[in-house]
Amino acid sequence: MKRNIIPFTLLLIGLLVLPISSAQAQSGPPVVRAVLFYSPTCGHCQKVISETLLPMVDHYGDQLQIIGLDITQPKGWELFVAALQKFGMDRTAVPFLVVDNICLVGSVEIPERFPGLVEGYLAQGGVDWPDLPGLADILPTPAETAAATRTASPLATPAPVSVTPASSSPSSAPAFGLTDDDDSTWRERFVYDPAGNTLAVIVLAGMIGSLAWAFIQFKNAKGRSLKDEWNWAIPLLCVIGSAVAAYLAYVETAEVTAVCGPVGDCNTVQQSEYASLFGVLPIGVLGLVGYAAIAAAWLVARYADGRLASLGNIALFGMTVIGTLFSIYLTFLEPFVIGATCAWCLTSALVMTGLMLLSVGPGRLALKEFTANAEAVSAIT
Repeated sequence: MKRNIIPFTLLLIGLLVLPISSAQAQSGPPVVRAVLFYSPTCGHCQKVISETLLPMVDHYGDQLQIIGLDITQPKGWELFVAALQKFGMDRTAVPFLVVDNICLVGSVEIPERFPGLVEGYLAQGGVDWPDLPGLADILPTPAETAAATRTASPLATPAPVSVTPASSSPSSAPAFGLTDDDDSTWRERFVYDPAGNTLAVIVLAGMIGSLAWAFIQFKNAKGRSLKDEWNWAIPLLCVIGSAVAAYLAYVETAEVTAVCGPVGDCNTVQQSEYASLFGVLPIGVLGLVGYAAIAAAWLVARYADGRLASLGNIALFGMTVIGTLFSIYLTFLEPFVIGATCAWCLTSALVMTGLMLLSVGPGRLALKEFTANAEAVSAIT
């Protein structure tokens, strides 16, 4: 479905029929003005907007005005990068709120600090739009705002800026108009994070090749015992995978900003709609459960005897294959759908692929033994 908005989404919160130039910012009641950078697919952004910003706009009325800039659109991304450079930041997550010369990040810091800042600035006489590079170029002039009031409803955004109306009814709460529709191509999304997305494609190709090799080996190889020399690597990988999954689970459930490396944009991935299964179960929590189950299967396969050990080996191989398939799906989403790559997620995907490769031989041998035993029992009976 096509968007019915232009590539740059600009939304003014509050009674925007008021002039917004710096000269008039101090006339009348004090006004606090802020800028919010957000993404339409960011769950944290939706939470901040619906649970914090909109209630505050209802409370303060025309004394609180917020511009929402969609970073998935070219102009919004350009201003976002300029804002990061101004504050000396290489990268960060959205929601990213700027008021005066203060930047707030995430669905924890914004609700905790922004209400107090608004109260403080109102007591001091208000504060105008933050001095962000390029922001003045997209703000409507008083003349444009006055012209818009003759043709638009009291809460409509000024027409000269070509923006989406905040509301068509003066009595209804203004909205940021977030949408999940995105008609950008996969090529456009890929260039949002070219280095990280290229790495994701390399990892994706390696995982698909490893999966194909695993099935060929499972079909043709004789298999090997889990007590061979590489046995120690399985619990080690489970520990590494569990540590990564635990950290991602913490980021997703506590709604904090992830620590990212020099490549990739972990926070964009973690704040996307794909960071949870069916919108309920965080992927990090699912991974933690999966690694625990794989470790349990390894313990059974390693220390049990007979039929139970065979079942443990088969379960070990089966779970790692499912985990690898799911990791392939998630890794595909990062460069081609989300437009950003999470280094933590790639690490987990590589760990799961390694577990699958290590469990191919034991799984094949266990299946042969299990089948032979079943045939022997059947022959006796």
